[in-house]
Amino acid sequence: MEAHLLRQGVSRKPILPWVALITVWFLWGSTYLGIRAAVETIPPFTMAGARYGFAGAAMFAALGPKHARGENRLTWPQVRSSILIGALLLMGGNGLLSLSEKKLHSGLAALIVATVPAWMVIIHAALTKTRIPGPLLLALVLGTAGVAVLVGGPGSAIDMGAAAIVLIASVFWAAGSVLSRTVTLPKHPLVATSLQMLSGGVLLLILGTVRGELATFHIADVSTRSALAMVWLTLLGSMVAFSAYVYAIRTLPNDVVATYAYVNPIVAVALGAVLDGEPVTRNLLLGGAIIVGSVVLIVTDRAKRHAAEQRRATV
Repeated sequence: MEAHLLRQGVSRKPILPWVALITVWFLWGSTYLGIRAAVETIPPFTMAGARYGFAGAAMFAALGPKHARGENRLTWPQVRSSILIGALLLMGGNGLLSLSEKKLHSGLAALIVATVPAWMVIIHAALTKTRIPGPLLLALVLGTAGVAVLVGGPGSAIDMGAAAIVLIASVFWAAGSVLSRTVTLPKHPLVATSLQMLSGGVLLLILGTVRGELATFHIADVSTRSALAMVWLTLLGSMVAFSAYVYAIRTLPNDVVATYAYVNPIVAVALGAVLDGEPVTRNLLLGGAIIVGSVVLIVTDRAKRHAAEQRRATV
């Protein structure tokens, strides 16, 4: 999400950027199953709030004293923007996703979330008042068709309300991703990430409290499975994966790093089936393939247009 903050560089250790990217592929892909396990005995907004609040506080405590002082000291516009992006990405995006996974399998949720690049295209076009190119328009149609196949239409056994919540969460995530390219954020990308996680976590905890989650939540009711999932999500899903993503985007081409958008759902479906016995239906495979195909089309078209712009700039 903080790709726009960083300039691409050339790594002196070519293997490390690929290790970072593979880490993002699998860790972010595994978070869907982790969320599914965590919300079994932990209220969804409380779980997400604690996860991001702790990760954000820990990262800011480690990075802030060095990278948020002097000429890089935080300003109110930077803090305000971090709160806004944290609210969109984490409270609206991940919070609603966590809520939906009380009723949806992790693989299905991950495939619906794979529509985020399509929503980003729509939101960007709306904000900039620009026309959506033909290939991207085709990708949007494919993505919509993929979701329709995925949920199965009328009479489907899938909870349509929960599926709709994931779609709304995807819109929030896309909006936060698009807006993060235009607002003023802290200069150091990991400081920006930590502030977004910290503010998003606090907002999620407030929302959970308003919903009455804390009033009915008892720590003794948390299962070992949920507790282990919470540790995995906090340390590896948030802190390690975010750091790996930031490193990968600095050292690999943007279109290569963007592959996480269609690798993550494949990993999520595979892990859900193998580790949790989630059903792999024909609708899941066909709808998932259509959605992933639409994401591939968006990513490749974006890469081609970027390369064309670079060629024109050097002429």
